[in-house]
Amino acid sequence: MFDDFLFALRNFKRNRIRSILSLLGVIIGVASVIVITSLGRSASKSIKDSYSSAGLDLVKISAGFMRRGRDTSVTFNEAFRTELFDAVEHITKIAYCNSMSVTLTKDDTSVNGSATAIEYGYLPMCGLTLSEGADFTVSDGVTGQQRVILGPDVAEALFPSGSAVGQKVIGVHDSVSFQFEVAGVLTESASGIESTANAIYVPRGFYAKKIQPSPNASSIVVQCTAAAAASAVAENIESFIAEKAGNSYAASVTSMQAMLEQYEQVTGTVSLLLSGIAAISLLVGGIGIMNIMIVTVTERRREIGIRKALGASPAVIRTQFLIESALITGIGGCVGIAAGIGISAAAAAVMKWSFAVDGNACAAAFVFSAAIGIFFGFSPASRAAKLDPVEALSSE
Repeated sequence: MFDDFLFALRNFKRNRIRSILSLLGVIIGVASVIVITSLGRSASKSIKDSYSSAGLDLVKISAGFMRRGRDTSVTFNEAFRTELFDAVEHITKIAYCNSMSVTLTKDDTSVNGSATAIEYGYLPMCGLTLSEGADFTVSDGVTGQQRVILGPDVAEALFPSGSAVGQKVIGVHDSVSFQFEVAGVLTESASGIESTANAIYVPRGFYAKKIQPSPNASSIVVQCTAAAAASAVAENIESFIAEKAGNSYAASVTSMQAMLEQYEQVTGTVSLLLSGIAAISLLVGGIGIMNIMIVTVTERRREIGIRKALGASPAVIRTQFLIESALITGIGGCVGIAAGIGISAAAAAVMKWSFAVDGNACAAAFVFSAAIGIFFGFSPASRAAKLDPVEALSSE
């Protein structure tokens, strides 16, 4: 068996160009499978890391909407906060939020966006950090200070040549102007709650004093005792709100844990489907291997005749050619795996994802490529095994 392997390796080197050309289908197929599975795993890992740093223990509640001319929503006032704490277990914090359209202007530059009025402690609760400056204080919320925290893209647009912290910007909402002091700039991230790139945050106390006195929240973020409890908490909140409002449309309740699980399920399905499509090229490569092995058997008829005349059995001849076919596709599998990993690493670096290789996919791709060689090499190997030694020796 080992001698057959060495002989197959020597024959591969002897016909190097022809063997490499016959491997292209296998290399492309394996590389495609590795790229698809690795990028899918990398994307999933990046999203999971993002959620893990901020989000898996959070549940977001948004107010409902009008249905058939009837207001089906529930009121998010302070009484609701107390009732929610009492009715649902495993809740550690509840943060109320309000949204408002705003146009921020500095000199001749303006940025249109949606500002979120938040309570003290909202940013650390959601895992959001500042690249410079400081978070709002308790006093900012109580006194309704006109301060603002900007996302990195907003800060860059308004202050392209210097630090935004401590600078003044003009904010316009419903034709009313306010002067804000920039308290801080967020670190760019895309957590389960929201992306920070274009975020604009103001103290909820400012919203209550200058925009809408004693406002009901438009959305709520709930922090659970642990990420594992988030799905159950979300279900209990849905039941509580439906019972309180008398309908199932009163609010939209979203668990970040459930969103992540759904995302992983979708990416896994898509990766599996695309891998199956990419694997078709392996079959095409296998047909190429079969063709090249048929040519090899034809070229080596005299060699086969001599081996049979010296006592080699049909099984030995068949094994020799099967090993040669499996070796060729195995080499193609290794090259394809290396190419796939390299392409995946480069693509992950460009997209700023955490690079992750699916070891199971690599092992499966190698085994499948070798199996392709054996499957498509069986017919040529059997033809070689059935050759009559006299006929084979007289062929040249």
